[in-house]
Amino acid sequence: MLKSAQDFLDGQILLIDKPLKWSSFQAVNKLKYTLKRELGLPKKFKIGHAGTLDPLATGLLIICTGKFTKRITEIQGQSKEYTGTFMLGATTPSYDLETEINQTFPINHIDENLIQNTLVQFIGEIDQKPPVFSAIKKDGIRMYEHARAGAEIEMDSRKTTIHEFEITRIELPEIDFRVVCSKGTYIRSLANDYGKALNSGAHLAVLRRMKIGDFDVLNAISPEEFEKQMINHDEN
Repeated sequence: MLKSAQDFLDGQILLIDKPLKWSSFQAVNKLKYTLKRELGLPKKFKIGHAGTLDPLATGLLIICTGKFTKRITEIQGQSKEYTGTFMLGATTPSYDLETEINQTFPINHIDENLIQNTLVQFIGEIDQKPPVFSAIKKDGIRMYEHARAGAEIEMDSRKTTIHEFEITRIELPEIDFRVVCSKGTYIRSLANDYGKALNSGAHLAVLRRMKIGDFDVLNAISPEEFEKQMINHDEN
């Protein structure tokens, strides 16, 4: 059942399947613009997302409206599930495809046994350094801005928890994975660290967020589909 303007002001949780190359900010703005246009919501209408997805990632983006924006911190704190692909044998400065390959490594020593046995050291509480190309702020400036300016940056490690980590396909140099992890885990850093543990290198080639807590991407819709639903609602 489609909602009224008051419903969105009182608070809604919207499940969006973020498209590739969209920023999370763009997705929120798309919904905000659509809701203001179709329902006449006020300029200061509150809307925000519960957990950023990088532009090169797809999948579940939870968007809260109105009074439910107060729930963002609570939702962000829940465990998250991701699937994707690591590319073995090469690293990039951003740990994903945002930047070009900067180093290559041999992979002829890597077999299924090594791949599976190496998983064990990443399950449970681990120390992880966020990528230098991240939105974390230092001296009021986001780290990716420092990195793009060519600054030498040393990131502090932080504790994170990997609840589940499995390899679902091996077709070297690609391996597919599924990870269930705590808030604050960087899958790009996991790719980089996993490559090192294999005595090689790796970067993140594909990433999709499947779940946040009990919220599932199977129940999500694209920003364009959301817009169509709102336009149809207005016409009816």
